[in-house]
Amino acid sequence: MALGYDGKLYILAFDHRGSFQTKMFGIEGDPTPEQTETISDAKKLIYEGMEKAVASGLDASTAGVLVDEQFGSDIPELAAEHGLSLTIPAEKSGVSEFMFEYGEDFPAHIEKYDLLATKVLVRYNPDGDAEMNERQTARLKELADWLQSNGRKFLFELLVPAEKAQLDSVGGDADRYDAELRPELMRRTIEHFQDAGVEVDVWKIEGVDTREDAQMLSDQARKGEGRENVKSVLLGRGASDDKVDHWLREAAPVEGFIGFAIGRSIWWDALKGFLDGSLPREDAAQLICDKYMRFVKVYDEASSSVSA
Repeated sequence: MALGYDGKLYILAFDHRGSFQTKMFGIEGDPTPEQTETISDAKKLIYEGMEKAVASGLDASTAGVLVDEQFGSDIPELAAEHGLSLTIPAEKSGVSEFMFEYGEDFPAHIEKYDLLATKVLVRYNPDGDAEMNERQTARLKELADWLQSNGRKFLFELLVPAEKAQLDSVGGDADRYDAELRPELMRRTIEHFQDAGVEVDVWKIEGVDTREDAQMLSDQARKGEGRENVKSVLLGRGASDDKVDHWLREAAPVEGFIGFAIGRSIWWDALKGFLDGSLPREDAAQLICDKYMRFVKVYDEASSSVSA
């Protein structure tokens, strides 16, 4: 199957599991059936914001939801009814090393759905733990090979956490690490997985502060035979609107970038308001819709400004 993706892609991401239940609900360990129902209802509210976006005129062919099987309830079916693409995660939540959520049974869980893509979240620093990096690479190669041989697409969310020596080299300043070191580390990581035969259709990457770095990453993602149509989208990292806006405006004009997959930056405040009783459900869903559509507008305007 040819690699890559055609068209714009604006994904509302709410596949958070371990961090979601602890930080949003204060639930530790395995949730009870009642707690699972509460968490699932919160995710349904996030999805209702997406339904409002489609009802307001959003082109459903560009829109998608990234939601997990554990708490997603009937959202996969609802997404299909509204013409929204569906992506689900394959990684185990709450661990720093990539592992399959369902072990060797991962194919059966992927085959349950009509998916845009299967997503993984991977924390990988090329200068990090060599043995862990090798284990992660082997598992990701297994998944990539299965997806490719079964005609399914692969969305790879890459995070490059700083090693202590790297952070020390910039005086412990996380912003300097992001600006000065992370872009090249990301490029090296993408190159590593390409060299290892882990073929990806869409890279979901952390925002970078300059257009030159966005161009470098897009060029690497598409480098090599058969990768001409491989694309990239931006993630939000739960950052402020201003920061996410900046990342979107730097990346949107770059060939190879096609949109975003943003989560907490869109729905966190609205969901908190609903849960503490300060926002009625309808208002919370509308706020999620409005924030999502705002980021779509920022990206579209930045993208079209180059060709204008």
